[in-house]
Parts: sequence; C-alpha cells; structure tokens
Amino acid sequence: MISANLVKELRETTGAGMLDCKHALEACNGNMEEAIKWLREKGISKAVKKGSRIAAEGLANVFVKDNKAVLLEINSETDFVSKNDEFKEMVNTIGNTILNSDAKTLEEANNLPLEDGTIADYVISKTAKIGEKLSFRRFMVIEKKDTENFGCYLHMGGKIAAIAVISGANSEVAKDVAMQAAAMKPKYVFETDVPENEIEEEKEHIKNDAMKEGKPADIAEKMVTGRLKKYFKEICLEDQEFIKDGNLDVKTYVKNNGGNIVSVNYYVVGEGLQKKEENFAEEVMNQVKSTNK
Repeated sequence: MISANLVKELRETTGAGMLDCKHALEACNGNMEEAIKWLREKGISKAVKKGSRIAAEGLANVFVKDNKAVLLEINSETDFVSKNDEFKEMVNTIGNTILNSDAKTLEEANNLPLEDGTIADYVISKTAKIGEKLSFRRFMVIEKKDTENFGCYLHMGGKIAAIAVISGANSEVAKDVAMQAAAMKPKYVFETDVPENEIEEEKEHIKNDAMKEGKPADIAEKMVTGRLKKYFKEICLEDQEFIKDGNLDVKTYVKNNGGNIVSVNYYVVGEGLQKKEENFAEEVMNQVKSTNK
C-alpha cells in the first residue's frame, strides 16, 4: 500500500496532482525515482517547470447563485490559451465550485475538493495538459440582500469582469452600473472612499496650478472646490458621466430608477502583472508543439 507521506513527497518534488502521484507510485511499486520518471514520461511533472514563468493573460468571470456571487480571475501565459474551450471549462469549474462552498480565502478555495483532488491539484493538472503556466490568481465573494439586485458585465469576453449591487431599481440598472465600471475603470466607487490624504494632495496640486496660471492665492483657494469636483468625476464611479446618457452622472441615473449603489467591484485581467511579449505566430506554433507532445 502506498503511504500518504510518499504521495506527498512525490507531489512536492514534481508539482503533479495527488492522484497522479498515487497512480505513479502504484505503477512503480513505490519506487520514488521510477515514479518521477513515470510522471515525466506522461508529461505530468512538466507543470512544475513552468512555475517561474509569467501568466498575465487569462479570463475574469462572475458566477451568481441566489444572493451570492463570486468574482474571479484565472491566468494563462497567452491570450491564445485563454480562448481555448478547456481553459474556459476550467474557469467555470473553479467558479461554480467556490460559489457552492463557504471558501473566503484563496487558500481555502485551493483546498476545495474536486473529483480528482483539490482545485490546486486541478490547476496543476491543467497546466501540464495545456502546456503553459496557469494560475488561479484571485477571487472575492459578494453577497446581497433580497431587496437588492446583482448586475454583471463581461468586457471582451472576460478581459474585464464587473459586478454591481444596487438596492431597489432592477438587475438591468445594476448591469448598466457594472458596464460603467468595466468601461471606465474608476479608482473608487464613492467620494467617501477617497482617502483624506489623497484629497489634500489634490487640493494642494490644484492651488499650485492656479497660482502658476497667475491667480492670487485667495482666488486659487476658491478654485479648489470646482476643480476638486471635476477630479471626483474622473476617479469616482458615482460622479462619472453615465456612458449611456452624458447628461446624467451614474448616481443620478440609478436614483432616477428608484435605486442606490451599494457596491461595485471589477477585475481587469493581468492588472499589475508583467505582460509576456510574444508574437501571434510563435504563440500558435507553441500550442501546436504542445498538442503534439
């Protein structure tokens, strides 16, 4: 019988999934070196070699069930792979598994059970099969009340995923707010979200600019309020011009429909990650080579 410790040791050595390690050890009668060779020949352990590579493409998506939603991002190395049906199926599997769980942290989510191990094992297995590094980067759980509505929007097939929660109004209004977030990528939702030190810095910047324009100090001081309002319109979703009607700001559009904004969240795929430079021809050839292995 193969011990759990032996399986664990092989997994840590190769990066392969628990079930694959168990099969390898069973096939090699518990011989660790033979099991490593077995995994390598099967192409399973190659996933570990990709650990240091950059995965900054991929998909973001939103999964909703009743009053609960999950927003997540899963990365691949190339945009080519993110359009692959198997990759999309992986995103859906992980999203729905989290949606039907109590997981709140990435560690908890990675340890959720699937048919052949955990989500972490599943990602490693798919990395080996697809042939490039895949990464379950982040997720968040959003919950609403019965009197509130979810609105979800995916831009460019999942390069940006947004979800809004609106009290009152309806799901279409909430979807419009999510679309606004995806299109304009605001830094904050409400003016009250802006840190006080950021506001003070902007006030000082406005005053200095006005004085450079030749305005006296007292006039420059009076200009702060008007220009600060313009600044909020750039960075706060509630103050932005509504993309479907430039005569309204987002807050007024929602209010006119009998609602109020509760929360808005969005993920931009690869945000903050170093992008890999690779031309499309090379990308295709790499996929062909991987498929033929």
